[in-house]
Amino acid sequence: MRKFLLVLSLFSMYAPMLPAQPAPTPTWRERVVEAMPLLGHRNWILIVDSAYPLQTSPGIETIETNADQAEVVREVLHTMARSIHVRPVITMDSELRFVSEDEAPGVTAYRNNITDMLRDFPVTTLPHDQIISQVAQAGEQFHVLVLKTNMTVPYTSVFIRLDCKYWSAEAEARLRAKMATGRKP
Repeated sequence: MRKFLLVLSLFSMYAPMLPAQPAPTPTWRERVVEAMPLLGHRNWILIVDSAYPLQTSPGIETIETNADQAEVVREVLHTMARSIHVRPVITMDSELRFVSEDEAPGVTAYRNNITDMLRDFPVTTLPHDQIISQVAQAGEQFHVLVLKTNMTVPYTSVFIRLDCKYWSAEAEARLRAKMATGRKP
């Protein structure tokens, strides 16, 4: 009994010095749900193919999902739809419509699938390098969450800039016009 008490007291004394177990890393889904309330207009969420570059702007966080791209797009849009504060502004690579099935098997099915998935949203297209530049610039001041998928078809990334759900671009333009004239409501 005496040995037991000695061991117990030694353990109590040295236990705080033992290395703590690291907290489990959240899954990409958990990270999206965790981040959504903190994100706002001017933040971005990118759902990218497996060759998308690791960017070094300070605000860019990259997570490897090991998931199908369509699954990640659906989950992000679903999470965003449940939010009270942000809506998606979607941009895709203009190169995608020129990628041939011969050079990238599966591109036709992907184009059809993503068109159907995003049918309720306006989608703009820009050259890939221009979008990456916008993201890098945004990452200098704002958080960018990059969700890297197992997609292996080029130019398939979905770039989502978050905008305010309860204040439209038109409302902002009207506000700025009133401010310029000095008219109050």
